[in-house]
Amino acid sequence: MKQLPPNREPLYPTAFRALPLGAIKPKGWLKDQLHIQANGLSGHLDEFWEDVGPNSGWLGGTGESWERGPYYLDGLLPLAYLLDDERLIKKAKSWVDWSLNSLKPNGFFGPRNPDWWARMVMLKVLMMYYEVSDDERVIDLMLKYFHYQKRVLKARPLYSWSQSRVMDNVLVIHWLYNITAEGFLLDLADELMQSADDWAELQANYALKDYLPLEEWDGGMYTHVVNNAMGVKAPGVFYAQTGKEWHRIASRLGIEQLMKHHGQPNGIWSGDEHLNGTSPTSGTELCAVAEYMFSLEELIRILGDPFFGDQLERLTFNALPATLSADMWAHQYDQQVNQVLATVAERHWTNNGDESNIYGLEPNFGCCTANMHQAWPKFTKSLFMETADNGVAAIAYAPCEAQTFVGNGVPITITETTNYPFSGTIEFTFQLNQPTEFGFQLRIPDWAEQATITVDGKSETIRAAGTFHEVRRVWQS
Repeated sequence: MKQLPPNREPLYPTAFRALPLGAIKPKGWLKDQLHIQANGLSGHLDEFWEDVGPNSGWLGGTGESWERGPYYLDGLLPLAYLLDDERLIKKAKSWVDWSLNSLKPNGFFGPRNPDWWARMVMLKVLMMYYEVSDDERVIDLMLKYFHYQKRVLKARPLYSWSQSRVMDNVLVIHWLYNITAEGFLLDLADELMQSADDWAELQANYALKDYLPLEEWDGGMYTHVVNNAMGVKAPGVFYAQTGKEWHRIASRLGIEQLMKHHGQPNGIWSGDEHLNGTSPTSGTELCAVAEYMFSLEELIRILGDPFFGDQLERLTFNALPATLSADMWAHQYDQQVNQVLATVAERHWTNNGDESNIYGLEPNFGCCTANMHQAWPKFTKSLFMETADNGVAAIAYAPCEAQTFVGNGVPITITETTNYPFSGTIEFTFQLNQPTEFGFQLRIPDWAEQATITVDGKSETIRAAGTFHEVRRVWQS
């Protein structure tokens, strides 16, 4: 077991600290779900889909060299390690090793495609790989690559996708700074933030209205549904470095604006490529579901607002399973709340094709085929987080087992037994090698009026839904 370091000064402290990949293992229905995923497209896609096959540019081939390989790994790698699946670990490591070995003397890495965006995704993959491996090649590559990025950024500025999605780049920089304390990293992060699309203004102040309805591509980056799903976390990510109150509050305000103008009952806004209002026949792209889940996981880690946990569960237990086949061998590009038929037919999309809501391998466009795999594994990874005062917080609920440290570094194993969300009873069991005082924070869902907590046979009714409730005491096995 190990812990991830907290934010170093001058970064502002985060509300919670993530557990490293592998510290939380799925159990019960969640483990079954991840096995279904491993036996479906996620575990076999590279065997027949050319874009992530042996000829991928991210394996040294001449094939697709942009985002699809990194997207696939962003889900395959955590899935493999959560299940301790040696077959999938071997697959994932072949991609990781190629990327690490592709490092050039000038600090560049990856295939010849020069776009910043695809590397932002692969950096997230390498970050997770380091958490399970302690492979110092990851740190070496990142430091050299970020030196390269800082050196050439003025000559090769952010544009298009990288400008809209640079918060993912900044996330990795902050992670690396907490490990290395290299000051140039925060200078680079500041340059990147200055170049980023202003998602706080676009979403929280709803400047998006100036680009809707989308009639031409001008403004299309701002109305793009996946960019918005990623963009909601930008203010929160930037807050960790700026400390600005506007950045602290803008992510939640942005979500509220998106749901007001484009929201759907399944927990996300419409976007059949672009934002498309509140009609229940509008579609929502699967990539947006997966990326919004990740955004919410990061936002609750940084800001600690239980609102983000409520949105995460609503999305995970509704929008995500609705758009995947039960065996996870097929998916939709666009789901609809009023989805009477999944057919090839003209629908009121902004600009997606007629086949966008059928279940298949690559309906409409292949980005979701590559990017769907991160959703369940990263949700699993985020079920528990550490608190700033060496306690533990339950962020979302599903059967699992977590290992971490509490108090003055005392190891703890937490077993969560539940059929939630299919039932409302959740049981936690702690294993400690000595009695230890710490706070255990439980997120009380916003719908859970008068939830009851029972400890050692003594019950307490919690009347404040939509909050974190802490039980602080000396705990023992």
